Amino acid sequence: MNSISIIGAGIGGLTLGNILKQHHLDFTIYESAPEIKQVGSGIMMAINAMQIFETLGLKEKIEKAGNPIHGISITDEKLKLLSKTNVLELEKKYNSCNVAIHRADLQRILAENIGFEHIELNHSLKTIRKNENYLLNFENGTEIKSKTVFGADGIHSKIRNQMFGAGNIRNTGQVCWRGLVEFDLPEKFHQEAIEAWGKGKRFGFVRMTDKKIYWYAVINKRIHKRYHSLSENFHGFHPLIIDIIESTSQENTILNDIIDLSPIPKWYSESLCLIGDAAHATTPNLGQGACQAIEDAYIIGKLLEKNKNFNLIFEQFQKIRRKKVDHVVNTSLKIGQISQWEKGTRLRNFLMKSVPERINQQMIEKVIKLEM
Repeated sequence: MNSISIIGAGIGGLTLGNILKQHHLDFTIYESAPEIKQVGSGIMMAINAMQIFETLGLKEKIEKAGNPIHGISITDEKLKLLSKTNVLELEKKYNSCNVAIHRADLQRILAENIGFEHIELNHSLKTIRKNENYLLNFENGTEIKSKTVFGADGIHSKIRNQMFGAGNIRNTGQVCWRGLVEFDLPEKFHQEAIEAWGKGKRFGFVRMTDKKIYWYAVINKRIHKRYHSLSENFHGFHPLIIDIIESTSQENTILNDIIDLSPIPKWYSESLCLIGDAAHATTPNLGQGACQAIEDAYIIGKLLEKNKNFNLIFEQFQKIRRKKVDHVVNTSLKIGQISQWEKGTRLRNFLMKSVPERINQQMIEKVIKLEM
């Protein structure tokens, strides 16, 4: 019999494990993968996430494993600047900076800090049933009883599907390639994240370590051409972008549709709560998917300081978090639509140039400010 079970050892589940450990609570994390290894791609931990990692004593470790990013720039396809957010002011205010890091390195740091004795790998959830407690059945034949359950199992959450109904997964009509490559970026890009907007397509890149960079390429499905090489879809973009794509091997590239989750009415029921993408999956356009899962774990921790009644905590948790995550999901969706315009791109670019930097900073601060 477990007192607390967390389903999913992604960034949200592992952060929650670290928070529960801080509160000296007994828990087990169940992960479907056979090991936590170098899969996936890069990720940006924004200032809100880094503030939370500081409370866990992990900020310096994460900064050391990744690369601090001090500026975020949107450019046209020729890398001519449209909009720049200099985050130095925000860094000073919150004593944290954005960090680009390999997703697997971040997961490893979080898992090591918890201790692997709290993590059961190769446990893919099959069914969950509620009797007096929760009965968890896994694909490997294991059956576990648990008093409290957290669903941190992503946008296709089995916990959500079986306990709340599936929820509406929305497809944006955009496809995204994510890549990792050893590449010598010009020095001016060493501590800056760049996103270049074209017509119905865009390309972003950021340096994660001395030589390793993470990039992503987004194309509207309607205009995607199945050329021999992805780079041919970016004909007319800056030569550096073409070079980055062509330097990346196919095995270091992942292809996904860009999807999100329509807001669902309730994230919790008796002794059970969804966090992260299972509750409020967002498109990646604000770079806040994992960061909002980290914030979920943080708020649960803050509520645990006041009482240990999880049913009361879950109700307060949704009340506190709902407005912000709805704002993130909606804003991210809108940015994804504007950045992928196929027509009127000159007007879009002109409007982007016209937005004062303080407005950009206010928008970012609304997202990175912690609620408690």
